[in-house]
Amino acid sequence: MSDPLFEFLCRMGDNTLVLGHRVSEWCGVAPVLEEDIALANTALDLIGQTTLWLNLAGEVEGAGRDADALAFRRDVREFRNLLLVEQPNGDFGRTIMRQFLFDAWHRACLSALCESTHDGIAAIAEKSLKEVTYHLERASDTVIGLGDGTDESHARMQTALDRLWPFVGEMFTGDDVDKAMTSAGIAPDPASLRPAFDEKVTDVLTNATLTPPESDFAHRGGKTGKRHSEHLGHLLTQMQWLQRAYPDATW
Repeated sequence: MSDPLFEFLCRMGDNTLVLGHRVSEWCGVAPVLEEDIALANTALDLIGQTTLWLNLAGEVEGAGRDADALAFRRDVREFRNLLLVEQPNGDFGRTIMRQFLFDAWHRACLSALCESTHDGIAAIAEKSLKEVTYHLERASDTVIGLGDGTDESHARMQTALDRLWPFVGEMFTGDDVDKAMTSAGIAPDPASLRPAFDEKVTDVLTNATLTPPESDFAHRGGKTGKRHSEHLGHLLTQMQWLQRAYPDATW
């Protein structure tokens, strides 16, 4: 296993990088102008957080790689993001449900990281938490509005929830990297974030008249880099093509 701190920072940065690019795919094609602008702003927030996490990862690694190098010059098997964030956008309802589930976890995680013994991580978490709190508020309101809306919007949101819920378990499944981070007081035990997540999600889904499946599955693949769906490969092809076509180009 490589440096646990480097691995953890890559996980945080890869989550926001991959989701940020997924959300950016809505730019110019969202259902209404307000949503187009809101999703673009969410994507920008996530990419900004990515820069902070991956730059710090590069400093910890000490190999001369910055955020751009880590984002654009790694192979798909080197990415450490959660499987949830790489899932395709689907319809608008699925995009919002994916955002809501991630935001509920993300806010709980960042809240805990504000108390990290690592000053750099605590500073990034404190800054990012303000943005993510708004992301969660907005996603929650939209899930409720669509879930408790028309018959069609309700059906689409329930379908989205059923499709994405199996990826929830991975967010709370720890491994050796997580144990090392928890032992050092740098990051929380992933399992400890589940109560806050469940409380928020239950409240929102109840108001949205949506029903979560009875169980979820704990995937370790996103963390180890050994199990990714084909979706991430397609996404990275789009994201990295310019750097691969013109390596070391300056603008």
